[in-house]
Amino acid sequence: MKRILWFRRDLRVEDNPILSLGGEVLPIFIFDTQILNALPKDDKRVSFIFDRVIKLKESLEDKGLDLKIFWGDPVEIFRVLEAQGFDEVVASGDYDAYAKERDIRVSHLLHFRYMDDTYIFKPEEILKDDGTPYLVFTPFYNKAKALFSKEHLREYTFGEHTLYKTSYEGITKIDDKEEILPLDIDSIGFRENLPRIDQLETKLKALKDNLSIYAKERDYLDKEVTSHLSIDLRFGTISIRSLLRFLVEQKNRGVDTEPFFRQLIFRDFYAYLLFHFPDLAWENYKYRFNGIEDEEKYSAFCEARTGVPVVDAGVRELLQTGLMHNRVRMICASFFTKDLLLPWQWGESFFAKYLLDYDAASNILSWQWSAGTGIDPQPYFRIFNPYLQSKKFDKEARYIKKWIPELRDVDAKKLHDESYLLNYSIKKYPKPIVVHKEASQHALAYFKQRL
Repeated sequence: MKRILWFRRDLRVEDNPILSLGGEVLPIFIFDTQILNALPKDDKRVSFIFDRVIKLKESLEDKGLDLKIFWGDPVEIFRVLEAQGFDEVVASGDYDAYAKERDIRVSHLLHFRYMDDTYIFKPEEILKDDGTPYLVFTPFYNKAKALFSKEHLREYTFGEHTLYKTSYEGITKIDDKEEILPLDIDSIGFRENLPRIDQLETKLKALKDNLSIYAKERDYLDKEVTSHLSIDLRFGTISIRSLLRFLVEQKNRGVDTEPFFRQLIFRDFYAYLLFHFPDLAWENYKYRFNGIEDEEKYSAFCEARTGVPVVDAGVRELLQTGLMHNRVRMICASFFTKDLLLPWQWGESFFAKYLLDYDAASNILSWQWSAGTGIDPQPYFRIFNPYLQSKKFDKEARYIKKWIPELRDVDAKKLHDESYLLNYSIKKYPKPIVVHKEASQHALAYFKQRL
């Protein structure tokens, strides 16, 4: 059996299902021009992926294999590889709309074998008694816990392989012709712009130290209690199973792991919903809340000049680092869709452009949740007060002042006080562009008209 091992969202050697299969193999990674052409040339995610691809190549070489790197349209690349007599392509599952369509096209050329790796459960594994998908998280979660077994903790071992010999070196560009390019990020048209993120080992140690206080303190903006593992799960530099095994180990030591496990199941739930209801990627599931297209308000939000400190701090963090605290994501999304009444799709696209850990399912469904339009969303009439949120979760305004240094000399209490921000000028910082109470009342009236 001669196989192509196609690495995508699984950039690691350890505990990787596609490497558990033996035989003659050609491990590959494709820099997909259908995706890359839409990204800025200094995109941090491309630098992160390129760096991890090189590390993966080195790890495979240490195991007697190699990673052949291609640049182009995946279908055209597989058209070239198919002529070399391969029996099948093996890859981990990827369930967003583009990935599914791309994989179907590739499957017309070669037998396509999916290996479950990205999520805990398969999309068809958790269904109601009538065979239909769950629409509410709590019963989904309860069913997931009931079905969770040792099989979900399985650790895949490295198979017995021989490397298929090819002449591909460096980066092979395939379009009208084949071209060998230097093994450098410049070769695919991007500039190196590596994000500053902790090493995986550092994150896992921090998670171990913080797991017992995770539920109590994860929402506080000035405390480093969240795991920061979302980017590692997104690109598969850690396997979901190894993280689960870690949680089981901690649970056996008496640590309460339920809150963190619940968040991992939430991640599965959103991918599950997008798999079963692909139109959610761009359409509301319920209600006709389409928002009002206001370019001026949109620009103020994207440029972090709304005059609402916690919102602007979150956007600055995103623009500068590619990261944003999860609580701040919810505050920003509520402000965007309720106070500003902007289309959730605009906010989702903005986050998609900058989030290092961008995952289509998690981002889309989170925005629909905040907008009140998705499956199992927060009620449309629930509108976060950004000032109360910042007062509760950033009382001393440490998070706000970190990202908005213009506010460092302003008393923290005043940064949570809308009336102060509306009535007093702060040097180099704008006044709020909306009054929260008025904006929320307007939003409620707008929503009720469209029920």
